[in-house]
Amino acid sequence: MDINTLRGIATIFAMVAFIGVVIWAYSSYKKKDFDEAAQLPFADDDEDQKTCEQQKDTRSNEK
Repeated sequence: MDINTLRGIATIFAMVAFIGVVIWAYSSYKKKDFDEAAQLPFADDDEDQKTCEQQKDTRSNEK
């Protein structure tokens, strides 16, 4: 077995791994998880806004 055979096997392995990742990423089985993860950056905005509103309410009640 020479180096070229090893390179060919490595190339086939990399291609199979890539196809596996693509199938996994685009499968409908994981869609719910990916949609939830896509909304994570926007979830903090709601919490930050609630915190700001609570701080404003606290300040107005102190006066």
